Amino acid sequence: MRALVTGITGFVGSHMADYLLERGDVEVFGAKRWSSRLRNVHHLLGRVQFLDYELTDCYSVRNLLEEVRPDAVFHFAAQSFVSPSWSTAKWTFEVNVLGTLNLLEAMRHINPDCRILISGSAEEFGHVQEDEVPIREDNPLRPINPYGVSKVAQDLLGYEHFKSYGQQVIRIRAFNHIGPRRDNVFACASFAHQIAMIEKKGNPPVVKVGNLTARRDFCDVRDMVRAYWLALEKGVPGDVYCISGGHVHTIEEVLDILLELSTVRGIKGEQDPTRVRPTELSLLIADCSKFKKLTNWEPKIPFRQTMADILTYWRDFVERELY
Repeated sequence: MRALVTGITGFVGSHMADYLLERGDVEVFGAKRWSSRLRNVHHLLGRVQFLDYELTDCYSVRNLLEEVRPDAVFHFAAQSFVSPSWSTAKWTFEVNVLGTLNLLEAMRHINPDCRILISGSAEEFGHVQEDEVPIREDNPLRPINPYGVSKVAQDLLGYEHFKSYGQQVIRIRAFNHIGPRRDNVFACASFAHQIAMIEKKGNPPVVKVGNLTARRDFCDVRDMVRAYWLALEKGVPGDVYCISGGHVHTIEEVLDILLELSTVRGIKGEQDPTRVRPTELSLLIADCSKFKKLTNWEPKIPFRQTMADILTYWRDFVERELY
């Protein structure tokens, strides 16, 4: 199989490439912007064929797909941060919506039988009532930030191209996935980075935090990419699947675990108003029984192990910065 991973230099894309290479039966191509940081993919150089392109340029996307002619596409390229989506709404829509449209339109002419996995988000559900938890695929979509709205549009474009042109699109609404390489604009990675700076550089023993009361359903990214493969392999084109790890914690509980794992005692959390979003989702807990019944997938990595691996990653990152 020839598999194309868009956004390969990002958090999920790099782990997806790792998994595909471990399988040994997939030729992996990675699509990236020429200016992308290679921090997450240095270990993939020489093992993956990297190609530069611009997702918002339909001609660039067409040329990329003509060159690769993939049998499968894992589409992760996106503006994937909620917080900046308020101030960069236009760019968020250009990348997430127009970019996905460019991909689908080009592929329907080049290889309409290519299986395409579109990675959506739990943010699509937005405002969820307490009696709607755990969240199923048929729950109403009420996004409350520009990022969530863009992912709904991306999701529905995939469905529309399945209905209109018969394209083999599988849609995923992934709940919070975390692990090594996650950018430190996200809570778990931010906490771990700050703790590593305290341990390694002697920073004041204070971790800046946002809203600690929100509850999230976490999954290790290495379990998530296994799920993505199974979705592409066994998913029904046109259908949508919720995927979550079943590790439900408040953000405060996440911080507490990381502080327990720290070598420095007495670190305190301190709220930073700039880290509080204009609107915050309080309940993002999934019912992914539909996906599990189809694929027999189960997450394997314990939550505390994920937290330890994230902290180790940021300790190594800070160590490299020091030398």
